[in-house]
Amino acid sequence: MGLLFKNEGHVVFKPAKDVDLTPASSELYLRANVKAPRLAGFLVKVFAWFLESRIFGTLLLFILKRDNLIHKLVTNAELEEPPVYVPLHPFEDKEEQDVKQVGSELSPPELVQQAIECLPVSLEKTLNGSNFSFRHWTISDYSRAYTSGEITPRTVAEHLIAAIHASSTPPLHMSFFINYKAEDILKQATESTLRYEQGVPISALDGVPIAIKDEIDCLPYPTTGGTKWLHNLRPCTDDACCVKCLRLCGAVLVGKTNMHELGAGTSGINPHYGATRNPYNRSKISGGSSSGSAAVVASGLCPVALGVDGGGSVRMPAALCGVVGLKPTFGRVPHSGVLPLTWTVGMIGILAGTVEDAFIVYAAISCQLSPRQLSVSPKVNFPLLNSTKPISSIKLAKYGEWFNDCSDDIRECCSNALERLQKQYDWKTVEVTIPEIEMMRLAHYVTIGSECSTSLSSFLEKLDFKELGWDARVALAVYGAFSSKEYIKAQKIRNRQMQFHMNLFTQADVIVSPTVGYCFLNMVTAYTILDDALDTGELDYINGAALVRYSIAGNFLGLPAVTVPVGYDKSGLPIGLQLIGKPWSEATLIHIAFALQKIWYKGL
Repeated sequence: MGLLFKNEGHVVFKPAKDVDLTPASSELYLRANVKAPRLAGFLVKVFAWFLESRIFGTLLLFILKRDNLIHKLVTNAELEEPPVYVPLHPFEDKEEQDVKQVGSELSPPELVQQAIECLPVSLEKTLNGSNFSFRHWTISDYSRAYTSGEITPRTVAEHLIAAIHASSTPPLHMSFFINYKAEDILKQATESTLRYEQGVPISALDGVPIAIKDEIDCLPYPTTGGTKWLHNLRPCTDDACCVKCLRLCGAVLVGKTNMHELGAGTSGINPHYGATRNPYNRSKISGGSSSGSAAVVASGLCPVALGVDGGGSVRMPAALCGVVGLKPTFGRVPHSGVLPLTWTVGMIGILAGTVEDAFIVYAAISCQLSPRQLSVSPKVNFPLLNSTKPISSIKLAKYGEWFNDCSDDIRECCSNALERLQKQYDWKTVEVTIPEIEMMRLAHYVTIGSECSTSLSSFLEKLDFKELGWDARVALAVYGAFSSKEYIKAQKIRNRQMQFHMNLFTQADVIVSPTVGYCFLNMVTAYTILDDALDTGELDYINGAALVRYSIAGNFLGLPAVTVPVGYDKSGLPIGLQLIGKPWSEATLIHIAFALQKIWYKGL
């Protein structure tokens, strides 16, 4: 780390401008050193009782923060940088390769059409042209089938409702959804069918089934946040801005997907609505907190779903479930109508079966139906994926020690994908050092915990804690223990990391890494759902830290990021490669993700 000196429990850091970011840097890579046992069932109940007690709780929380280096690296750290409270980047009109600039005044259907025109003609192949035994239907597949009359949105809706029901009941019990209403789905699908019969579909999204994470307002459903109580204290009265955009495009919104309670975990095990199970192996977790959204896309029920990403909560489950996960720049997509649990780190994200589908939905929801936080709206570039030549001279920043801090399967798979990407397109890898990554993880944890606790404070005063899951009770007890001093120190760390990353982006176009590390003990990607966690949830901070290892910069620093499937581990579970981009560079990020996807498809 960029240390001037350190005493026991006390660290003084160099100014960020003096820290060496070259591969020859003397900065040490500090691995996560989480000291907290896995707890579930009766043990997590006992732990929650102790944490909530006035006598033992203060002592336990002090020990937890001390042993997990929060005191040393955050609370007592001395930093020169002033705090940065919101990762809102000024817009700089930098040139991107092979893009089309679209007008900010365009409607969601017009933006979708602009995106469709950027796609390669090769996507117009027929469904019968596929050699895969299982194949996700894409947005283009639905649109072509509806337009040709091969099938109708109403028929798709009927089959979808039956499939959701089958997945929600024994023997599968996949727990993809918290809420869905057959009559509402059929009503939307019938209206879409009539539009196609009359030859006036609204857009390529007309009739396409899309699921919404239950952290985002979408009528006629309550927004539970994965709880049994929040919707009673905060009723849903309107669609979120992103949902309005999808409705204006004619999409069929099929219900609210399951999530980790209050987004306060990485497993997707919800004691109220069930553990969302991984479609690749139903005994494994799907990841969280956007667990249902990732799993419903991976299962093929929907081509796209919306999630919210506060700490890798879109990208991590996307990687574990083998789908694409896109998180735009902070402020790019209007956030109104989303539960305000984590207002400076949480961002709407897209989970999709393909990069193209993620791009189409990104186009639809990047409209300006509500006031933005920026004084000047950033220009929107769409990537010309139909270009005959790939973008050139791309530089991929790689921090070797961080990249390799994962299982052998993940490292070999991601390294192979990166090598093929360089060879195919003649792109270059730039070796760099990213300092203080573990310090950033802890600062993010202080930030997301403090914001969640503060946002819920008025509700929690009225709440009977018996309505909370036991793991959520522990999480809220820890979150509420962070002090104003710790929150401000965390924002000073945010400033340092923003300086580090902006410096790195002068040397490279994107930062590349695996999307998740590995789960300890069994050394796999998605770990096993144990029976003792089903009724209480579970505390597993060691695996949680491994799963979010590569995700934090995207949230804490407000950077765009995407994960793309690139292979499988020895157990047949998916592996994702992550790309982190410069602020407002979604078009370049999508270009590179699309190139990575093409290489992955060629290897199948």
